[in-house]
Amino acid sequence: MTVGDLGARLSAAELTEWMAYDRLDPIGPERADLGAAIVAATVANVHRGRGQAPFRPADFMPQSGNRETTLATAIKGAFAAFAGHREDPVE
Repeated sequence: MTVGDLGARLSAAELTEWMAYDRLDPIGPERADLGAAIVAATVANVHRGRGQAPFRPADFMPQSGNRETTLATAIKGAFAAFAGHREDPVE
């Protein structure tokens, strides 16, 4: 569907409603990113070291705006925890 087709089939009011709905419950890749981030944070938290701050889904979201923990830092931490580099070695 082209932009012209969409303009012919969708009124400005309906487009505005869809945009508002998307802000409340994202449609598309952002929603998939959130689902993947929740799973990634869960896996990382299962394998994090004792005393290590828990990961949040936002830590794994692209362009999450979190300046303290970048996506790369969160991924490195998750892999380190998963690989067994813990503060409290498990025997």
